[in-house]
Amino acid sequence: MIGAIRMTLEETRERIDAVDAQLLALFNERLDLAADVAAAKRAMGKAIYDPARERQKLYGLAQAAEDTRQAQTVSFFSLLMSMSKAEQARLLSRNDPASPSHSVRAAFEQVDAPFPAAATVACQGVEGAYSQIAATRLFSVPAISFFTTFEGVFRAVRDGFCEYGVLPIENSTAGSVNAVYDLLAEYGFIIVRSLRLKIDHNLMAIPGARLEDIREVFSHEQALGQCTGYLEGLGLHANVCENTAMAAEMVATSGRGDWAALASRSAAKLYDLQILDEDVQDSDNNYTRFVVISAIPKIYPGANRTSLMLTLKHEPGSLYHVLERFYALDINLVKLESRPIPGRDFEFSFYFDVESPVGSTAFLELIDSLPSVCASCQYLGSYQELL
Repeated sequence: MIGAIRMTLEETRERIDAVDAQLLALFNERLDLAADVAAAKRAMGKAIYDPARERQKLYGLAQAAEDTRQAQTVSFFSLLMSMSKAEQARLLSRNDPASPSHSVRAAFEQVDAPFPAAATVACQGVEGAYSQIAATRLFSVPAISFFTTFEGVFRAVRDGFCEYGVLPIENSTAGSVNAVYDLLAEYGFIIVRSLRLKIDHNLMAIPGARLEDIREVFSHEQALGQCTGYLEGLGLHANVCENTAMAAEMVATSGRGDWAALASRSAAKLYDLQILDEDVQDSDNNYTRFVVISAIPKIYPGANRTSLMLTLKHEPGSLYHVLERFYALDINLVKLESRPIPGRDFEFSFYFDVESPVGSTAFLELIDSLPSVCASCQYLGSYQELL
């Protein structure tokens, strides 16, 4: 008898459809009210995010829910509130020339030409460096100038000596190059393109040198870190240089048969060095991401990846509120990395890379809504990544 009074599957689905239709109507009404909330907050000079009001609201909803559904209720309404805050941010920033989305639109709309084939480019290091290899992949005809430091590259672009700079920003085994992120923030430059380059380190020395005679090895600190196991196995003493190609050049001019460098095959050919051992990195899945930086905000056609640097508020749930925005707007995160903030205990900055068409409504809403849940938010550029 119990089975006889239950609805059939089709009847249940019809009822669900009817409830969903009601929910959709109420959802739209709820978001429409966000316009009134935004207008009131603008008039009162209040921030979009009101944590005290949100806590009070969620507590009341949890108390009103059935005991077995409190968690689902809080989750559902938290997401709904996140969508409402994103809508408020969109409405408040729509005609605001100071809004983040306005700057993104301006950078996107001013560029209708493809990424340039020929350009003046600044790289760190010397000829044969991985940055130079990356530059020749990113540009068909680059006029490359070399500088000894990362900041030298930034200064060259800032002063107009070069149009672009090419720098490493992340390695698949060693992680982010924090110095480059710091300089992006300091100079206010943006990324306009990136490249994922396979890195194969080679142990090289002057012609006639033997592997068993090598005692000292020179290279960039990240290259040395990527070959730690190999170097320890040989018992070699590691010495840090500014750049892998600089290390190769130094070994070539030293005339010493007990010195070696870790560098690219191109550097070995360029400096007439003998490769003693090939592909000596500890992981064969060793890639470095190189970025093209520009002092002028530009977004070239095809851009579908964006980099952001956020500092979160030092309070419980701060990261959750940020991630909630990505989820609510259905935007994919392809990188999330934290870094301690020097001099501030237990506080972190975060690097985010997101995958989304730059002109999409969801992306522009995200850009405008993040400042309300962050202590600071820096836009580092939208670009296409080459593989």
